[in-house]
Amino acid sequence: MLLHQQNMLQDHVRTGTYERAMLSNPSDFRDKVVLDVGTGSGILAFFAIKAGARKVYAVELSNMAECARKLVAANGLSDRITVIKGKMEEVQLPEEVDVVVSEPMGFFLVHERMLETFVAAGKKWRRPAPSFKMFPSIGTMFISPFSDDSVYREQMAKVAFWQQQDFYGVNLSSLRPRAMDNHFSQPVVGYFPPEILLSSRPAEHVLDFADVTKEQLDTFDFPFHFVVERTAIMHGLGCWFTVDFLGSDARVVLSTAPHNAGTHWYQCRLLLATPVAVNASQSVSGNLHFVANKKFSYDIDLEVRLDGTSIMSRNHIRLHDQMYHYLYSPGATAAVATTDGMQQQSSPY
Repeated sequence: MLLHQQNMLQDHVRTGTYERAMLSNPSDFRDKVVLDVGTGSGILAFFAIKAGARKVYAVELSNMAECARKLVAANGLSDRITVIKGKMEEVQLPEEVDVVVSEPMGFFLVHERMLETFVAAGKKWRRPAPSFKMFPSIGTMFISPFSDDSVYREQMAKVAFWQQQDFYGVNLSSLRPRAMDNHFSQPVVGYFPPEILLSSRPAEHVLDFADVTKEQLDTFDFPFHFVVERTAIMHGLGCWFTVDFLGSDARVVLSTAPHNAGTHWYQCRLLLATPVAVNASQSVSGNLHFVANKKFSYDIDLEVRLDGTSIMSRNHIRLHDQMYHYLYSPGATAAVATTDGMQQQSSPY
């Protein structure tokens, strides 16, 4: 449990951006009541106090609640931070709140489905005032077509195992179609170089955490359209996300884009079992259809069409069944976030 928390705390992009977002917006925290959803170690509750909050209710379902309570006491803040162990949907607070903070993002934003708890808490406990804030305020999912023969061949090599007709005297080949489905339904989670992307204009899907409903998170579509910028084989879609903290004093963006410094969310790739050959300036359209599942994630139906032709490729993705891929690490240069989630190079400082 502590190891998981340490992994997140040591993600300096994550932790540093949250601190900057909260301390850069004193108007939203000074003398305010704050709810921290899924407090974990309590780090966001501490940031809220540093930003001037009068009171913080820090809710945590797991046994990390005891660890957070211990840290709060050791830092002399038991009178201002109340740690509550319980399920957020069942917890009763003594008052409404001015700000709800949380770190509810999984990879590609929606994995783990913690967004639903964050959004529901905001709707239930918000003080009816125009100054109410959700931190983060909006999330944006980005996708762009990519070409990477190595990752495609890696999956095909795994499938090839099941083509054997004499494996210790056993014919395995009848299971090859199932192996193909299993390996290509896995999202490939890990950093990838931005050079593999075939379009510099990613498609985006925006979620406003103050307005989105549970029903809109249960099932949704992410249609896309790209103009391919170089001739290549399209092996799938590269995916990442940003979250924006829309404060009264400053807007701060946390980005997991491939041009950016690395985070514990990495990026991910959704593969096509049947890649598509594309030429420079050709248009590609399609859709990602998300359906929430009982594994705290999503099943995704992916469809890609080469505009003006009959060429189409489909795949089913099980977002909860990841393959982690660590063959590439981003360079030492960090980046400055832009509004489309891509980046401009800058000093790491």
